[in-house]
Amino acid sequence: MKLITAIVQDKDASAVANALVENNIRATRLASAGGFLRSGNSTFLIAVNDDKVDQTIDVIKEHSKTRKQFVTPPIGLDMSLDTVGEPIEVEIGGATVIVQEIEDFQHF
Repeated sequence: MKLITAIVQDKDASAVANALVENNIRATRLASAGGFLRSGNSTFLIAVNDDKVDQTIDVIKEHSKTRKQFVTPPIGLDMSLDTVGEPIEVEIGGATVIVQEIEDFQHF
């Protein structure tokens, strides 16, 4: 059995959650934030049998899209004074997925 931890941008989180339900994959969704932009994310905790890992990752991948966006970086980053306050283009979205072995799993 595996634990899949998927960190998904909030814009994609509802689509991922709905797709997991449609594919009968149980998940716990937690609100989270972080990263370079300190933007909102959802973290999904998903326990699946080994034979459902690829299907689960495919569902997450299909509904988590990367996109480019211009943002003004937060103050405090090591940038030269010449570029402070200037928007920069960054790639956002997608998903970060971690798969771990589960030693024990219980559902009550």
